Amino acid sequence: MSHRLVHEAARGCLKPDRGDFAVGDTVDVHVRIVEGEKERIQIFRGIVIGRKGSGVNESFTVRRLVAGEGVERVFPLHSPAIEKIVVKKRGKVRRAKLYYLRERTGKATKVAEQRLGGRKADIVADLAATDQHRDQARPEEEEGKSPPAEAGKEKPAGGVEKKV
Repeated sequence: MSHRLVHEAARGCLKPDRGDFAVGDTVDVHVRIVEGEKERIQIFRGIVIGRKGSGVNESFTVRRLVAGEGVERVFPLHSPAIEKIVVKKRGKVRRAKLYYLRERTGKATKVAEQRLGGRKADIVADLAATDQHRDQARPEEEEGKSPPAEAGKEKPAGGVEKKV
């Protein structure tokens, strides 16, 4: 019974827009900083090297290089101090934790960028548009009329027509 009450109380603290990034992504974490009576937003940009926990206890670690030194910060995912998390680049990684980046400096810390779309997606989109255009161009087939005379001709087995 008490377990259920704890989960119900914690559910109200969860921020629904916070889970759209993964390990390997380059993110901007907008953090609220309170100095005296003033409040400002500070942006911490880096690579997410790990996520852990679940629910209210979920946290993530962001690493960046400042003047040649590696700086890591652990952020509670649902903290009210975090204004927003903006994904700048999607990383292509095959690990759940990128702790191996700690020993690397310079260009060796680069994570391959995940290509969204690309040539294959363009080809699929072009084929879909061509099929849709072709379907709109032949309304007589839908009405039961016979197809044009050339449509009935068969091509040779090689797929190339030869003029004789």
